[in-house]
Amino acid sequence: MNENSILVIDPKNDLHILKGLASAIRLDILALIQSDPKNVNDIAESLGLPQSTVATNVMVLEKAGLLRTQNVKGKKGTQKMCYPVYTEMVIKLWDGEHEVRRNDVIEVEMPIGLYTRYKVSAPCGLCSHDGIIGYLDVADSFLDPGRMKAGLIWFETGYLEFKFPNNSLYKEPPLKSLEVSAELSSEVPGTNKEWLSDITMWINDVEIGRWTSPGDYGDKRGKFTPGWWKLEGSQYGLLKHWRVTETGSFVDGVRLSDVTLADLDLSAHHSITIRMGVKEDAEHVGGVNIFGRGFGNYDQDLMLRLFF
Repeated sequence: MNENSILVIDPKNDLHILKGLASAIRLDILALIQSDPKNVNDIAESLGLPQSTVATNVMVLEKAGLLRTQNVKGKKGTQKMCYPVYTEMVIKLWDGEHEVRRNDVIEVEMPIGLYTRYKVSAPCGLCSHDGIIGYLDVADSFLDPGRMKAGLIWFETGYLEFKFPNNSLYKEPPLKSLEVSAELSSEVPGTNKEWLSDITMWINDVEIGRWTSPGDYGDKRGKFTPGWWKLEGSQYGLLKHWRVTETGSFVDGVRLSDVTLADLDLSAHHSITIRMGVKEDAEHVGGVNIFGRGFGNYDQDLMLRLFF
């Protein structure tokens, strides 16, 4: 199973990160340690630079949150090892999120391909409304830049993680509830309407609870599923609404757990992290299909709503 961390850079809010990247030396350092963490001396030797120059640029990258260091024992005393924080960085120059604001609700829609972290196992894959993205059953394809256009993502176990802006910090009335909605189904080679899968939701690293998907649906083409997608493949899912309130957590009104808004500690975070997936030790390991715009029966991506 592959686990990767992807940084989506918003130029308006992440200028300090862009400044950290604005150096050929620092880019070379990040590329050098991506597959093989190195200490400062090894980096200096590989790049043919003075140790002091490398040390200065490592400090800049560390301050920007683009690498982490750890002091470890070496043959000649202590050495500072440098490790990458992200496997990929994307600069967001477009408005990939659709936001609606009313007096009592803020709604943000996130493309399902705009995840910031993932860990998946095969069978897995992605496709847009126009075709397959990368290679089927190859987890590294989840790094393909074309994922930004994904309309359907599937995997057996693991998760996708998304970061939404925490707009509750800028609203005076108290937050009453938080809702995440997505079109989901189980995943099996072909389809099977009686294929159970326990799909779990986490918010800010707090496990909200699991919903057991009844099956993987292929009895008819999804309303928005493109014609090139084979009829033997997953066609649509069920639109599920996960809600956290002041009294507990629910999916479509059915109580899942005692996790409340207070447990999410929203005031301490500038973003709201949404993670969904299938645990390896779940009772029903039946995979997951996540449908976005251009696939399934609901023309929407991953939706976050804050109710005030």
